[in-house]
Amino acid sequence: MPIAVYALTAGAFGIGTTEFVIMGLLLQVAGDLQVSVAMAGLLISGYALGVFVGAPVLTLATRNLPRKQVLILLMAIFTLGNIACALAPSYSLLMAARIVTSLAHGTFFGVGSVVATSLVPEDKKASAIAVMFTGLTIATLLGVPAGAWLGLNFGWRATFWTIAVIGVIAMLVLARLVPADKGKAEVAPLRQEIATLADPQVLLGLAMTVLGFGGVFAVFTYIQPILVEITGFSQEAVSPILLLFGLGLIVGNMLGGKLADRNLPVALLATTAALAIVLFAMTATLRSPVAVTIFVGLIGAAAFATVAPLQMRVLDKAGPAGRNLASSLNIAAFNLGNAFGAWLGGVTIDHGPGLAGVTWVAALVPLASLVLAVISLRLDKRQRLVLQTAPASCPQ
Repeated sequence: MPIAVYALTAGAFGIGTTEFVIMGLLLQVAGDLQVSVAMAGLLISGYALGVFVGAPVLTLATRNLPRKQVLILLMAIFTLGNIACALAPSYSLLMAARIVTSLAHGTFFGVGSVVATSLVPEDKKASAIAVMFTGLTIATLLGVPAGAWLGLNFGWRATFWTIAVIGVIAMLVLARLVPADKGKAEVAPLRQEIATLADPQVLLGLAMTVLGFGGVFAVFTYIQPILVEITGFSQEAVSPILLLFGLGLIVGNMLGGKLADRNLPVALLATTAALAIVLFAMTATLRSPVAVTIFVGLIGAAAFATVAPLQMRVLDKAGPAGRNLASSLNIAAFNLGNAFGAWLGGVTIDHGPGLAGVTWVAALVPLASLVLAVISLRLDKRQRLVLQTAPASCPQ
């Protein structure tokens, strides 16, 4: 991989850390700003909403700028947002700062994916995306626990100051290592770029992403009560177990990228099916400490094995005209899936089969994504047949 791809990984690490670190700071934030833990938890929802809105808006607003300049600008927004979080004197201002920070998220990963794939040969494009997303997985594995430790020992504001420093470092790395755009990039007309989103294949790709990660977060959001109340682990044991989830993310991310480079349609079907199977099979392991610990790691691997295939699918179907916008929207779709999954898990607990039923209900969601993948690939096949028969039907 070119070193510039690893520069993108550095930016992804910072953004991934700031997205999820708040989960380990809820008690400190709630106590300091005198709000309930549930209100503090809305800082996660606010961030996800900002990603969903910011991805298309910033992508379209920066469409005429060189991609390297866009990436540096986004990291500047990210850094200033984290400084604002560290200085926020009230809950409402902290929420506003979190939303400002989140605006850079979707466009950074979207434009970053396009840049990463432009730096490598055709047979390495999915792997390049996977390497960039490794920054997100390392953030989950190391950045979030480190941020929680900082918050516990030095106050939650220290965590955001540290993330702001990471943002500055990422800006310098991007400025130094990412090559400048060669010549002036051709920008498709705005109407043509937006029209890409009307393509049924692009919409199917976005829907697959929402449903795939909806299943993951239906379980992951409630993994602590599952491990404590059903399996019988102590609360102190949860964090070490979640390290396996983070390790699974890294392994699955790289495997998914390599598989997608070899055969994207097969990767799309195989990874989505594997995720549904793992979630469903986990239901039988919930009362076994050893088995459920293994499955926590398997969920991480199965979840992030889908990332590169899903991102590449949308990039392929959007084509050059809508690649930036569709790529950014797919990142927004990941976050929409997170929010949907958390809601589905809550409904399952409060109005469905309860906490023990979350895993098998969650499995139905990537199963629906698999159905959409089959439909999408059938449309591909039908389109190829039409193209093959079209010349024969033309008048000579």
